Amino acid sequence: MLLDEVVEALQPRAGAVVFDGTVGLGGHAEAVLRRVGPEGKLIGADRDEEALERARVRLARVGNPFVLHRGLFTRIREFLLESSVAPEGGLDGILLDLGVSSLQLDSPKRGFSFLADGPLDMRMSPGEGMSAADWLETASAEDIEKVLREFGEEPSARKIARAIDRRRHERPIRTTHDLVEVVERVKPRRGRRLHPATRVFQAIRIQVNGELAHLTSFLDSADRYLGPGGRLVVLSYHSLEDRLVKRTIRQRVREGIFEKHKPELIRPGEKEVRENPRSRSARLRVGVRRGETLEGK
Repeated sequence: MLLDEVVEALQPRAGAVVFDGTVGLGGHAEAVLRRVGPEGKLIGADRDEEALERARVRLARVGNPFVLHRGLFTRIREFLLESSVAPEGGLDGILLDLGVSSLQLDSPKRGFSFLADGPLDMRMSPGEGMSAADWLETASAEDIEKVLREFGEEPSARKIARAIDRRRHERPIRTTHDLVEVVERVKPRRGRRLHPATRVFQAIRIQVNGELAHLTSFLDSADRYLGPGGRLVVLSYHSLEDRLVKRTIRQRVREGIFEKHKPELIRPGEKEVRENPRSRSARLRVGVRRGETLEGK
């Protein structure tokens, strides 16, 4: 997603040390690794073991130094120490590509998509923590409504939460189609451009994976890991994430830690949206640490 724009924003030079906190299948990571060269290093992390193993094979073909870790990007300090990189100011670039990967979306067994029937799981780390089905079974109707309203910005949050509550007293909601069925009874599709379950699935996924809490925690300290001229590059896919990133970067600019970056917001071009409709919601933002760049070191 936005490969050229990400590379341009990150500006990985020969000898740079870059942390990719959401390495996924390694598309961005491969492009970065080729540019940092044999003198540089890529440190990658991801919650998804299957994605990480695929990325490992892909990156190994490049031949330049890299280290991959399984786990959340919030463990950046631990991962840098394990990779023999000084945490404080040791990085020339940090990249986050937030949201759900194509691997996760396209696998019905993962339960992320309302377009195919499968277990209602939604965990980015399979087997860890509570699944979406378990959360829906145990959460109060009030908590479900709150999550749909805050994390999905769903206008019909109360009606859908009540419908979920009624349905689970009749029989469990265990599959993606079970949940879609409940939502469509409240909001019939009727030719809607946006599927009525879109915001509901987004909200529950964010809740199950703690996505906004983890992003907030990471952004609070991300600038400490960047050396002078280092760049924080974040790709987000909905307004909640983008708002957090925008707010943090603007705050660091006011504090004199980051320089102003123009443009402030980068969006996909028409060609990419045509070729990859999933990119239409992508928002790219950049924060640049004050000081000399790698070339000036």
